[in-house]
Amino acid sequence: MLSVVPINETEKWDEIVKGFEFHDIYYLSGYVRAFQINGDGEPILFFYEDNTIKAINVLMVKDISKEKNFLDKVPKNTYYSSSTPYGYGGFLIQGKVTNDSLMNLDREYNLECKKMGIVSEFVRFHPVLNNSEMVTPIYEVTNLGRTITLELNSHNEIWNCLTSQNRNKIRKAKKAGVDIFWGRKTDLFEKFRPLYNGTMDRDGAIEYYYFKNDFYSSILSDLKYNSLMFYAQYKEEIIAMSVILFVNQQMHYHLSASDKEYQHLAPTNLLLYEAASWGCENGYKTLHLGGGVGSNEDSLYTFKKGFNRNSNTYFSIGKKIFDEDKYQDLVNIRKQESGFDERNSFFPLYLA
Repeated sequence: MLSVVPINETEKWDEIVKGFEFHDIYYLSGYVRAFQINGDGEPILFFYEDNTIKAINVLMVKDISKEKNFLDKVPKNTYYSSSTPYGYGGFLIQGKVTNDSLMNLDREYNLECKKMGIVSEFVRFHPVLNNSEMVTPIYEVTNLGRTITLELNSHNEIWNCLTSQNRNKIRKAKKAGVDIFWGRKTDLFEKFRPLYNGTMDRDGAIEYYYFKNDFYSSILSDLKYNSLMFYAQYKEEIIAMSVILFVNQQMHYHLSASDKEYQHLAPTNLLLYEAASWGCENGYKTLHLGGGVGSNEDSLYTFKKGFNRNSNTYFSIGKKIFDEDKYQDLVNIRKQESGFDERNSFFPLYLA
């Protein structure tokens, strides 16, 4: 009833995922491979099927013995932590979902994860698919904040949902001579990396967000049918760039960068408007921009809200402990550290 598919079984993995009506980019093997390269863990696809439902979940699994706080403190290949891949995820369930079928899924899933040594799971649920609601009986779910999603049913709808301030910025960018293009050439990604790193410098980002060359190479090769680089050009110079991902009528604003010197031209405003228009022309239904930093309604959220003031999607997280004894053992190890705060709300607490 429950099977586990490793990342090296690419064809089987993607065939299973594409068998779900509402599958999205975050579940495909090509997406998670880049984050495997980035050191986020070993990707695993869980596939469950019975007489009434089928379900999938993708996890990035890491050996806790390799975490800095547990080096030489726990045996290798014994304790594992898991989370959904960077972006969004959580269970996709299809069929006639009842409380009994959900409980059967949960029982099989918990047993398998515990058998594999996975101590806990942290989930970033998918705002557009809104898959958190269905699994509230089996996860501890917390709603964190709003996200912005553009409906791409028509050009008129895209334009009418913009705030008046954003419309003015888009008009001004066009009038100033900013042009938007898109493509997949290697040199575009080579241009993107330093521009993106400069953006991360300005934002005070942690080391995790400074992706290496092989990460971008994976996007190029593993997502060649599901990614485009949109870029803004002004007087033959690229001044803003965004990696846009797409599959199954859904688009996502993945990574973005801009040159601070040209921010007054609002190139990213025009870029996202053109990306939405491209999506509309090519049969996509939504473009998800995400929310603010830490799900706060900050300046980033305000910028994104300018593209759809009526957006009603929200971001939720989920928590699950598979092995309470191992979880507490790991927390107890951390308690030996001076300054460790066991009242910290971070999950899992042992990685706080």
